[in-house]
Amino acid sequence: MTSLPWGAMARLVARRALLAVPVLLAVTFGAFALAAASPFDPVKAYAGTAALGADRETLDRLRENLGVDRPFTARWWEWLTSAATGDLGHSGVMRQPVAEVIGERLVWSVLLCAVAFAVAVLLGTVLGVLAARRPGSPLDRAVTSLSYALEAAPVFWIALLAVWLFALELDVLPAGGLTDTGSEHVTAGQLLSHLVLPAGVLAVSQLPWFTLYVRQGVGDALAEDPVRGARARGLSERTVLLGHALRSGLLPVLTLIGSRVPELITGALLVETVFSWPGIAAATVEAATAVDFPLLAALTTLATAAVLAGNLLADLLYGLTDPRVKLSEM
Repeated sequence: MTSLPWGAMARLVARRALLAVPVLLAVTFGAFALAAASPFDPVKAYAGTAALGADRETLDRLRENLGVDRPFTARWWEWLTSAATGDLGHSGVMRQPVAEVIGERLVWSVLLCAVAFAVAVLLGTVLGVLAARRPGSPLDRAVTSLSYALEAAPVFWIALLAVWLFALELDVLPAGGLTDTGSEHVTAGQLLSHLVLPAGVLAVSQLPWFTLYVRQGVGDALAEDPVRGARARGLSERTVLLGHALRSGLLPVLTLIGSRVPELITGALLVETVFSWPGIAAATVEAATAVDFPLLAALTTLATAAVLAGNLLADLLYGLTDPRVKLSEM
């Protein structure tokens, strides 16, 4: 039994961290540049209905107080230097520090994504293996057809359909929110019942990719000589499938994990919006429409860091499970 290559793992993480610095700098700069070019007025968004009756002098003074009258490059550099010390700035639209906005909402978004991702991976693995056992069988055709249909379906359409079926027609699950109406505290039972629909919809949106990848990988592994040799030695079908074909067939799925993170984040934003889930979706939409520079930059940086971390995790898993891959060369 070989020991884990901790040194190679540490060097890979260090290299990716160094490469992430210019990427994050470019992303935050782009976020400020796009926000500056946006047709939305941050002053009017901050003032709300009070801006309708305000004169130009008042709006200009408010613009100066908010600092939006300066070039976006100056605002970007000020935010960047403050963020380097842990100060992410103050959100004008949320009227609270950006760190508090993210801290209050991030935990719910992480919970939603983690549950959905775990369900998609586990269910996709089971369906993919069942379909790969007998290629061309009715079960294989049914699983493949369903996967392609779900792959083409927009996530917001699946979410609206789920609300109509389970919340309105069957009335077995709540349509949205985190707690029941009028409830002041979050209980485990309420959280679980309110999590089922959004997490289920998000999992369904990711399910086809894992199902098809596992089906293809396990199907190819079953046709390889080592698996045929295991069958010739009289090993049981379960041992051949789980001990040989599944392990080899899951290797391509590891690379899929990192590539699905951007889609998972995008899908989570749509799902949170449909189900009124108190994650970062609402904050992202409000930050974009209100041109809230500090909050928008922080959320963009967070999403980019999640994508980079997902790619790193996929590479680490692939390097640890496939002896042909050297972490030092990645």
